[in-house]
Amino acid sequence: MSTTTPRSTLLRRRRFMLGAGALPLAATPLARAAIGGLPSNTGHGDLSPEWEVLRGRIFGGTPITVGAGRVQLIAPLRAPYGASVPVKIVSLLPQTPALYVKRMHLLVDKNPSPLAATLELTPEVGQADFETRLRVDEYSHVRVVSELSNGELHMDSRYVKTSGGCSAPPNRDSPELIGKTILKLPAPPTMGAPTTVDLTVLHPNDTGFELNNVTVMYIPSYFVRTIAVSYAGRRIFDADLDFSISENPSWRFNFVPHGPGELRAEVADSKEKHYTGSLRVG
Repeated sequence: MSTTTPRSTLLRRRRFMLGAGALPLAATPLARAAIGGLPSNTGHGDLSPEWEVLRGRIFGGTPITVGAGRVQLIAPLRAPYGASVPVKIVSLLPQTPALYVKRMHLLVDKNPSPLAATLELTPEVGQADFETRLRVDEYSHVRVVSELSNGELHMDSRYVKTSGGCSAPPNRDSPELIGKTILKLPAPPTMGAPTTVDLTVLHPNDTGFELNNVTVMYIPSYFVRTIAVSYAGRRIFDADLDFSISENPSWRFNFVPHGPGELRAEVADSKEKHYTGSLRVG
């Protein structure tokens, strides 16, 4: 059986991070937030008033290093559809027992729910690269903060120009498929080495800010809250998510198969409904 972080623990951690009072911020030499908001010529590495608050609440006074070549965030400068903005996290550090990426935070500064995802990783990921799609509600910085097993924090950010991501209505053509969890390997597995996986959960991921065109009332929020992934009983990663992840949440990630086994994803949503997807490998 896989050993996963209990969902209740992940939820308590999120509430603490977003609800606690802001602590003193660590100094950073790169930039400072502009008084009165972000200017039109905002740079990818700039700060924002929202980030200043988030940083204190989530990371306290722990220094965050930028530009040390540990993590890279790839996202479009202009995204045509704010409800589905592709992002890619590239870890420039191999996952080894001696030093690995332990945790990643994916944030959208100006979203109603800025902390889109917290990923709890193990060395079984092999290579801590992730791809997903985000809702971006207005022009905003998107950030990833990578926490190493030695306690270091590293950040990269991109400024994304788009809007409307949290109010775009979801597709409701097949409500009977909600929760279907699909795992696929884009290429044959490589035993003992990082192997890429695509995971998709069919789910509307309602934000609570979408209007029903018939009733002209807001659709209640309803989204995938946690995903726990394991292989042959070994934990790969746990994800604590929010509605800033796009409809039909999709993740591309790696795992290291040490032999034949079952790749398994356990999913829970905000209505306490549980779903499972599995794939036999090898």
